[in-house]
Amino acid sequence: MYKFKFIYDENGFPTSIATSLTGYDLLNTSKLNKGCAFSPEERECFDLTGLLPKQIETLEQQSIRMYMQYKEHASNLAKNIYLNVLHDYNETLFYHLVNQHLEEMLPIIYTPTVGEAVQHFSLEHRKTKGIYIGYQDRHRIADILDQGVPPAVDLSVVTDGEAVLGIGDQGIGGINISNAKLMVYTLCGGLHPHRLLPIQLDVGTNNPQLLNDPMYLGWRHERIVGQEYDDFIDAFVKALTRKFPHIYLHWEDVGRYNAQRILDHYRKQICTFNGDRQGTGVVALACLLAGVTASETPLQEHRIIIMGAGTAGIGIADQIFDALRRMGLSEKEAYSHFWLIDKNGLLTSESELQSFQIPYARQKDELAHWELANQNQIELRDVVKNIHPTILIGCSTAKGAFTEEIVKQMTHAVKRPIIMPLSNPTCLAEATPDDLLHWTEGKAIIATGSPFSDVLYQNKIYRIAQSNNALAFPGIGLGSIAVKAKHVSDDMLWAATEALAQCSPVHQDRMAPLLPKLAEAKQVSKQVALAVAEQARREGLAQISDEVDLVSCIEKITWEARYFPYVKK
Repeated sequence: MYKFKFIYDENGFPTSIATSLTGYDLLNTSKLNKGCAFSPEERECFDLTGLLPKQIETLEQQSIRMYMQYKEHASNLAKNIYLNVLHDYNETLFYHLVNQHLEEMLPIIYTPTVGEAVQHFSLEHRKTKGIYIGYQDRHRIADILDQGVPPAVDLSVVTDGEAVLGIGDQGIGGINISNAKLMVYTLCGGLHPHRLLPIQLDVGTNNPQLLNDPMYLGWRHERIVGQEYDDFIDAFVKALTRKFPHIYLHWEDVGRYNAQRILDHYRKQICTFNGDRQGTGVVALACLLAGVTASETPLQEHRIIIMGAGTAGIGIADQIFDALRRMGLSEKEAYSHFWLIDKNGLLTSESELQSFQIPYARQKDELAHWELANQNQIELRDVVKNIHPTILIGCSTAKGAFTEEIVKQMTHAVKRPIIMPLSNPTCLAEATPDDLLHWTEGKAIIATGSPFSDVLYQNKIYRIAQSNNALAFPGIGLGSIAVKAKHVSDDMLWAATEALAQCSPVHQDRMAPLLPKLAEAKQVSKQVALAVAEQARREGLAQISDEVDLVSCIEKITWEARYFPYVKK
């Protein structure tokens, strides 16, 4: 499967690729296929003469043709499928094409369109990408890893598909999330695609549609839970880290109960990271810090409502809480700035709470004098009316939850409210930027979770910042991998947050978008990576020499989409 290797110069940079593959075997290997870009000499050497059209093309010429083909597809799902087929055919061409059209294509291969792709996984399945490890094969995990992975892996994105975006349990369709995340690591962080591994843990599904779907390709069994689940996860983690001791293990779209427990259990043992809790939290906090700068009101003076108290919502709250503590507030003072709302209303000491929600619950006695529409359930409008929030964040997947009434109520008491409807996909956003700007008369400081078009308001065009964790997690991974970090610490995440916040355009213009354009993601990721690597070194978590220059170290492992000359192995 991996019958090739890179050849490096004396400075550690790749110069060519040696392979023993020839003919159709070479053309059918997506990591090596160059299509009509094979030179006359390579065609002769690797038995390709007659297998390709005569014209010799450059990567740029191929990319132009692929873009024309891409434009022929009408729906976003069709475009997603086309790009994934191209990835299966020629990885280098895929990454070159998407890099050239990153702002247009990232929402197609990643959120929000990947949600559709996940739901259609079994129906649209073509070529296997990644590793599937089922509960029934729990005693053979090491064998599965031996037979199906690259010889060297820097990073793996792992999911069990229980909590995919805003669409819930999607079983083994979650593998599309793992693949999409790894594409973003390469596109936005420059991580080498040959050294990345998507993994789907198949522990069953509780989705009745999948269980009853004859086309479903996963294990048709209810999800395993409790000790069986924990033992399976432990066996997997031990097998993977035995094979790759320095691997960076990224968990994605694991159910909120398991996600926190897994992170708490392993984060001091291995280099691991949870995209939903930590990645979402970092980019949301960076947005918030930029928003605080734009509002010209210190974070310590803000009152924060988060609607949605699951994995993402609590992850964001934890990051903001950590920031408040770093600014000198006591634990009690920091928690006092939050009001979290779940599907059953405001979290209070009398609510049925998960362990990670408990610190954010409000005491019932402090609500005694509130005006409430319903004494049995304290809803968003009640909280807004009684506390006059300055920051409103949505992670609820409750479409339209930020109503005109609620937003206008908030605006009455705040000069420039910070409003962040972060739910994915786009159809589940709590509000649209267009509505928010009109309801607040252009005062709102906005960031969204999904991509939205620019808004025209009072003859001015507003670019809407997307709180896209593609601006955060690739840099965190790149910096951690560059220094072979022992684990990802809270201080490393804070360093990433500060670095991303410093990239905000609001430092030059208070009315500017909160985050850079996605087209700038690779440059942003390098700044985030450097901050993370420097912090890991300060904490003694780096496993490379203190003499190594970190900028050069990061550059050395950064991959660019280009064709290398091939030599016979």
